[in-house]
Amino acid sequence: MTRSGQWWLIMLLSAALLLLSSTSHSRTLKACGHPFYPPVSWVSHQQLTGLAPAVTQQLFAELGYSVKLSAGYNWKRCLLEVQQGNADIVVAAYRIPSRESYLWFSSQPVIADQVALFVNRNTPLPFNKLDDLQGKVAGLLLGDSFGENLDQFLLHKTRIEYVSRNRQNFEKLANQKIDFMPIGILSGRLQSRKLGFHEQVIPLDYRVSTEFYFLAVGKKSGLQQHLPFINQRLQEMHQNGTIDRLTDRYSLLYLDQTVAEQRQ
Repeated sequence: MTRSGQWWLIMLLSAALLLLSSTSHSRTLKACGHPFYPPVSWVSHQQLTGLAPAVTQQLFAELGYSVKLSAGYNWKRCLLEVQQGNADIVVAAYRIPSRESYLWFSSQPVIADQVALFVNRNTPLPFNKLDDLQGKVAGLLLGDSFGENLDQFLLHKTRIEYVSRNRQNFEKLANQKIDFMPIGILSGRLQSRKLGFHEQVIPLDYRVSTEFYFLAVGKKSGLQQHLPFINQRLQEMHQNGTIDRLTDRYSLLYLDQTVAEQRQ
């Protein structure tokens, strides 16, 4: 090889190494999410799975990161781990004021979430407006939020019974131990069918609100500079139908799993 050829080879290798160093990262990111909210995210075989974990891993892989999905937390603990800087990413979360202090949110949503009230078929609530729920007993999962307006109403106008696993709320509702449970209509229907409560637990026709799940990075993670890229890619994934396809795929995957897998 001539001297000029060697020089060009060195320049090409240097350029390739520079490109690699700018697009790959040795740091492995840690992400967590809601453990009981299919198809957005849930825990199966001690792994966090669902639409949001899949999107998170794909987008950060495009940025050159490896993402470890943590499945050992309840929802409240997941948020606390990111707040304390022990984890970097929440794969999907509502954007509410109490979380703004420790999370940077994408401006593009991962998925829209129509919130409904699930009740016992034999004791349906006469419901036309939130005030109809005053004094009723609501079942909530620790750490759950359904938008600031509903959160504040439930806190001040109803009696809340908290549980650590969603199955407990379905059981309590089926046994008339609580009056209602707010939850996204798609996730609620999937869970009631999977857990065998669809004959007893049904959603009211009224939709309390439409909220949105956003991808969020912790303010201690140093990842906020990637949000413009994440927003662009989320918009593209909505426009090209990827989010819809993943929603269908993970809904079917959840229903195909056995109940024993759900309890792991």
